[in-house]
Amino acid sequence: MTLLSVNLNKIALLRNSRGGQLPDPMQAGRVALASGCGGITLHPRPDLRHARPADALAARTLCQGAELNLEGNPYSQAGAQYPGFLELVEACMPDQATLVPDGDSQLTSDHGWDLGTERPRLQPMIARLRGLGIRVSLFMDVDSPDIERAADVGADRIEIYTGPYAHTADAAALDACARTAERAARVGLGVNAGHDLDQHNLGALLRWVPEICEVSIGHALINEALYDGLAVTVGRYLDIIRAAR
Repeated sequence: MTLLSVNLNKIALLRNSRGGQLPDPMQAGRVALASGCGGITLHPRPDLRHARPADALAARTLCQGAELNLEGNPYSQAGAQYPGFLELVEACMPDQATLVPDGDSQLTSDHGWDLGTERPRLQPMIARLRGLGIRVSLFMDVDSPDIERAADVGADRIEIYTGPYAHTADAAALDACARTAERAARVGLGVNAGHDLDQHNLGALLRWVPEICEVSIGHALINEALYDGLAVTVGRYLDIIRAAR
């Protein structure tokens, strides 16, 4: 069954907006895991606006028997309170590192890798992480000409950027996701998916693209949880995943 990884960045954002420790991302993580999700995702950025390095370290302890996925730009360097993304991954030893090409000040991830340009710089970083036993996933655009290159640079998986699909949820967008997943599978890559997925569009995607191993969902899930509760919301996503299979 497709693994549901709950992204806790929005919980951390709420905490940071007030200062102090509440709401506690790790308490939210405990509720999500107790409700049956298979993993936790965090995307610590150098500006510390939501998840912080300390959250990533705490999540490693939290995710005993569950997957920890850390997202970030491998080019992000150390700052005053940020050790650098690769260094943070090495300190946390997550099960998966999802590498995204967003800039440090970018609001959210909105495009995938250009591997024709970035391969020489990216390939040794991927080898460094895989040498530690960390699965590496690359954030990729639907129908990117570089899908097969993700295998060439040493990645284990791609994560399909599903923002365009989520904004239309039509047959053409589903077909594009399916083509992308099929191309990845043919060269031995696993397929994840994420961005703007919610209870309304997830089921169709999973039925149309059976190759999807994992979905990472945060913004919509936390929004829905404000009204229905976190445990209930996680349960509804799991029901959608089971029904799709």
